[in-house]
Amino acid sequence: MAEDIQVAIDGPASAGKSTVAKLVAKRFKYVYCDTGAMYRAITWLALDHQLAINDVDAISELAKHATIEFKPGEEEQRVFVNGTEVTKDIRGNAVSKNVSAVSAIPAVRTEMTRQQREIAKKGGIVMDGRDIGTTVLPNAEVKIFLVASAHERARRRYEENQEKGIHTGTLAELQAAIELRDKKDSTRKVSPLVQAADAIKLDSTNLTIDQVVDKISAIITKKINN
Repeated sequence: MAEDIQVAIDGPASAGKSTVAKLVAKRFKYVYCDTGAMYRAITWLALDHQLAINDVDAISELAKHATIEFKPGEEEQRVFVNGTEVTKDIRGNAVSKNVSAVSAIPAVRTEMTRQQREIAKKGGIVMDGRDIGTTVLPNAEVKIFLVASAHERARRRYEENQEKGIHTGTLAELQAAIELRDKKDSTRKVSPLVQAADAIKLDSTNLTIDQVVDKISAIITKKINN
């Protein structure tokens, strides 16, 4: 079907990409792929195997043989790696602190990109991450670059973690961690966080989730109808 297009939503940490992507996918009855959760799953796996985060070869080997699955859950999408559910574990401090380093490993990115392209092959997909529009799905029909101020992103993540019972330190600590993550993601050599030339930039700092979803949905509808 012509309306089964690829939608890429990129942006920095905690910009609301996953929340928005899920709602957009639901509205269009598309598949949602949380690429950030995939990198977090590999990071969790490396830590679970007690590997040093700078042990590039060992982590690369782990990624090549890792099976990551998404299953529907009552409140959120459930994430499994090699059959083990890691939905909550991948949002903890240890994973958050190390995911940028693991994400920067070329072999890990190559394997995750391969899996992501396989998922997106048939279209009808909403995929969010940091290099979807530039690297994973460069031919996506709709590309969004979603941003928000570091303070607003920290506030959102803090409230979200409080609701889920996840301890991630103070709001100030969270903001500092987000700013450091931005720097790491934007300066890494492999697939850095950059806005694709044909992406539409959307600042969500002063917008509600519903307003962001409405704006992206309007862009998708326009593309489908053209």
